Amino acid sequence: MTCINSDNFLAVALVINRSRDGPAFVFHYPPNVQPPVSSAAESAETVHDAEDLLLERLSVHTRRESDVGTASAQHRHHDDHLMTESGTQIVPWEHVAGFPIRDLAGILTPARPYHKKLFQLSLDPLLCISYPIHVPENGKWKKPKKADKAGARSASSRIADDNIAPHETEPPPPPPPRPEAVAAKDKDGKKEDADDEKRSSMTMFSLVFILNPKRHEVRELVDSLYSNIVKKVNKAYKYSQQHSDFIWKESKRILAAKDKAREDKKKMSVLWKELLQTSSLAASVHDIYEAVSQNRIATLHLDTAAGVLSPSVQVPAPFYVSDLPNEHEGVQRGLWLTTANAFLSQDALEEPGFLDRNFALLLMDDEKKIISELQTDRDPTTLSMIEFVRLAKPTMSFYQVGQTNSVLTLGQVRKYAQHFIFWRRAIAIPPLHARDVYVVSPNCDLSRLPEASQDWQRAFPIAPPLPNFLAELSMCPKPYKTFCSSKAYRPLYLRMLAWLMRGGWVTQLCTFAYVVVWPEILYEVDYEIEAEELAASAEEARAQDEGNSNGATGPSTPPNGSATAPPAETLPDEAGMTSSTSAARPTAEHAAEMARLERIALKATRDAADKATAHARKTVPVATARPSTNDALHLAGITPHIILDAKKATGKESRYLSAVAHRLRDEKVRSAWQLMCKYFDGHCALERIALQEDMKRKETWNLLTAMSEYLLCTRHW
Repeated sequence: MTCINSDNFLAVALVINRSRDGPAFVFHYPPNVQPPVSSAAESAETVHDAEDLLLERLSVHTRRESDVGTASAQHRHHDDHLMTESGTQIVPWEHVAGFPIRDLAGILTPARPYHKKLFQLSLDPLLCISYPIHVPENGKWKKPKKADKAGARSASSRIADDNIAPHETEPPPPPPPRPEAVAAKDKDGKKEDADDEKRSSMTMFSLVFILNPKRHEVRELVDSLYSNIVKKVNKAYKYSQQHSDFIWKESKRILAAKDKAREDKKKMSVLWKELLQTSSLAASVHDIYEAVSQNRIATLHLDTAAGVLSPSVQVPAPFYVSDLPNEHEGVQRGLWLTTANAFLSQDALEEPGFLDRNFALLLMDDEKKIISELQTDRDPTTLSMIEFVRLAKPTMSFYQVGQTNSVLTLGQVRKYAQHFIFWRRAIAIPPLHARDVYVVSPNCDLSRLPEASQDWQRAFPIAPPLPNFLAELSMCPKPYKTFCSSKAYRPLYLRMLAWLMRGGWVTQLCTFAYVVVWPEILYEVDYEIEAEELAASAEEARAQDEGNSNGATGPSTPPNGSATAPPAETLPDEAGMTSSTSAARPTAEHAAEMARLERIALKATRDAADKATAHARKTVPVATARPSTNDALHLAGITPHIILDAKKATGKESRYLSAVAHRLRDEKVRSAWQLMCKYFDGHCALERIALQEDMKRKETWNLLTAMSEYLLCTRHW
């Protein structure tokens, strides 16, 4: 699990290309990006076939400038403009990570084949990744008016793949212009269009992420940033450019401000402060870097002519681990420890019903605090979201919440749950239940115990002290309800449990099962298969004998039933000689073949008889009530067999499952066996069966107990 921070994530930069003036390095953040120390052991893998000439040009250019009287260390760390002995002005923002931005812009603006594709460029040890956006084929950024009238919901999905909050969809259209403004626009618009014709226009743009990854983290870092940040932000920029020419207009302003600051020799810190205050595009680059490098959500505010656009992006923060991390992984202590999410198949993830039935919402903050924050928002959806917060309890699955209220639909429940999870205000957990077993998490952060104990005491004044309660949970695992003194206190104890889960102090101890096939069943299935094979052989032999007894004797005839006559031109004496000679030869061969076949048949008959005799001497299988304890002599040496995934059983394993079903005396248990086999794979917690199958928990466990003779169970988080 790669952690994104300022060590491996160095900067974000916006580059553009223009039809006449060529590439331009518009803006980057942070302002001073220092070149990392290259190390052979830590250098990133070359992931793009950038032209060697361009890379050589970068290094030569850099060396040339550092040879003109200014040490490289000096021009890396300056805020003011410097002058070399030869009179060359060194501008502080015209170098990034030791490279001239003029040359960086040239290699970071790839051709159209990279349009809306992952572009990777290695500048050892740096790695640049982007999602270049080119002007449409017709040369115009703006979409036809018909497309612009699409609904707000489709617009929000185009912006950031549904990662915009429900009340942060497409910005409202600008108010209709006043008549006098229209007239002025008609007059001034032509002049503005004419001015635009004279100036270079933008043909592509790209927000580039400059990384310094360690060798082992290249793939994971690139995949995580590209899918969650790079692609989505560039799509948001594309939307703003198509609808209001936002990127081009802001880029021109920023470049003009930099040119003037170059002439005025303005300090870089002053210029950057001004740009961040006056340009929402520059501010968005700043916000992306600051949020992503600190593992926070980046909420952008693009002040476009069509209104404020507010997409939000993030690299999803891990809220659980499926196994205990080692010391070198750097995984945060205190994360929820569970395998509830680790073994979910893609089919399960794509089936809303599965998630709805198996997961509940655990708010990561106090319910009253979240509601009070929501009440300050005047958005029309706020009331229904407040209702959702009141209804969604960690003891109820999403499906149960949707079924037990008349206000919210299941679709709304799912949508709001995704909203709170995206904004890191909640996590999805298996519903808490008093009959389940919870233990102190091996991944809990004990360094937080003193502070957490005070918070616990304030939240639950009548509860035992936190260290004492955790010590009780650390003893022999047992259902959580046994820690509660009376049923009247159970709601309180469930709130205490939610608090402990929220802080990663406890985890659920779950039960997982495989089907175990005991020697008695293995022997029985093998015995039945052998009996079936012998019966099939005997039937085949009988059919062959009947065919032989019904067969005709004498010369064989051709398939059409007519006798074979010699050719018409053959003389009578020659015909007779030919006929007798040819008949004598096949008769001898036929006799030899028949003798060989007879020998084979006799051997097969003897072998079949031997098998039948051996089979008859075997002990006839007898089904016992407890196959696991059957120590009969004929079962000696047979090892029990484990079916690793009962839902995928074929061949013999499917017969073993049928043999188990026949031993289950109760019809209800036998029917449930067919239903529950799909959960016996060592990955599905048995505690989830009742939720998934919409069964009563007590009934489910009674059925599982009746099947326990044939289940090999293990318990872990």
